[in-house]
Amino acid sequence: MDDQNDAGLDESFANGADTQPQVGVLSQYVKDLSFENPNAPGIYQVQGQPKLDVQFNIGATTVGEDVHEVVLKIEARADVEGQALYLIELSYAGLFGLRNIPDEHLQPFLLAEAPRIIFPFARRVLADAVRDGGFPPLMLEPIDFGALYMQQAAAAAGELSGNAAGTIGHA
Repeated sequence: MDDQNDAGLDESFANGADTQPQVGVLSQYVKDLSFENPNAPGIYQVQGQPKLDVQFNIGATTVGEDVHEVVLKIEARADVEGQALYLIELSYAGLFGLRNIPDEHLQPFLLAEAPRIIFPFARRVLADAVRDGGFPPLMLEPIDFGALYMQQAAAAAGELSGNAAGTIGHA
């Protein structure tokens, strides 16, 4: 029985072709970062519980043969007593090398798995920028990009647009 399993494996490489699926993170980078503190310095005197609104969008584009850029855009706004504490926008990107990935698995990877991989790094950039703006760091909870992708896929009834988006609100 082991001979049968080994034979199938040897056949896939018999012609020297590399047919195994491969995924690699080639690079990660801040594509765009904007932090606004529009009501400083007076806003530091305002007491109250801030209201936080966080929105995100995921986009994927092909930038070369077997190379895809995934951009996770996160926008956050914190308000207290009707005044903006801060506004922050981050576009954080990752370049992914993908080879031998079946077409039906490409979009789920780019819109669900790739954002999951780069999210912790984007989260750190956001936290540091908000902290450097004079506020407690913005510590976003992990996002289930796979579930969001599945929801949007179901809503689109199998017709996907190549983008995913969502909103997180905290009162």
